[in-house]
Amino acid sequence: MAGESTGGVQSLRRAFDLLERLADAGGEASLSELAAASGLPLPTIHRLIRTLVTLGYVRQNSNRRYTLGSRLIRLGESASRQFGTWARPFLAQLVDQVEETANLAVLDGDEVVYVAQVPSRHSMRMFTEVGRRLLPHGTGVGKAMLSQLPRDDVRALLGRTGLPAYTPNTITDPEELLASLDRIAAQGYALDESEQELGVRCIAVPLHGAPTLAAVSVSGPDSRLTKDAVARILPEVLAIAKRLSDQAGRA
Repeated sequence: MAGESTGGVQSLRRAFDLLERLADAGGEASLSELAAASGLPLPTIHRLIRTLVTLGYVRQNSNRRYTLGSRLIRLGESASRQFGTWARPFLAQLVDQVEETANLAVLDGDEVVYVAQVPSRHSMRMFTEVGRRLLPHGTGVGKAMLSQLPRDDVRALLGRTGLPAYTPNTITDPEELLASLDRIAAQGYALDESEQELGVRCIAVPLHGAPTLAAVSVSGPDSRLTKDAVARILPEVLAIAKRLSDQAGRA
C-alpha cells in the first residue's frame, strides 16, 4: 500500500512538472523536448502525457507536438479569481493611502492578466479592468514581472509576442527592454510612462514568493501621478507588495 501511495505521489508530481515545463516552453513542446527539460525517460513522459491528453489537460497537435489543454482554462480562471479576491483588501488599503487606483496582475502564459482592482475615488478613473489581457512589455506590472525572469526566458517570450507599440512611448527594442528590466530588478519597481495609454503613469512592484509571477501597481493620470507623487507613493506600494508577498508565501 505504501509503495502504491509513493508511486501515485511521484506520478502526480511528475505530471504537474510536465505541465509547468509546457507552460515554460510557451505552451507547446515535443516529447523529446520535455524529456531533455525534465530528465525523465521518454516512455515515462509518453505515459504521463497520454494520461493528461485523455483527461483534457494536454492536447496533441497535428504536428505531433503537445500543448496545454483547454481544461486548464477553467482551473486557471478560478485560481486567478480566488487570488484576486484574497488580495482585494490589501489593494483597498493601498487606495486609502495613495488615493489612486490599485491593481493586481499575474503573468498567464505570455500575457499579463489583471485579477483584482480597487478604483480611485477620483472622478477620472483608470482604464484597466479585471480580466483584461495585455502583452507585458507595455505595462508597468508586466515589466515588473519580466524583471524576475531569467533573461533567456524573457528573450523567448518576446520572440513569441513581439514588441508592438501601443503608444509612441512603448519600448519596442528588445535590448532596450532587457536593459530596463535590469534597472527594474535593481531598484525593485517599474514605471509605465504612458507606454500603454497616453496620459497615464503607473508604478508597479513585483511580488516575491507568490504562487505565480505577480505584481501590484498604482496607476493614474500623469497630471495627478506626477514624478513627485511617485516618490511619495512608492514606499506605500512597496509595503503592500511585501505584505502580499509574505501572505502569499504562507498560503
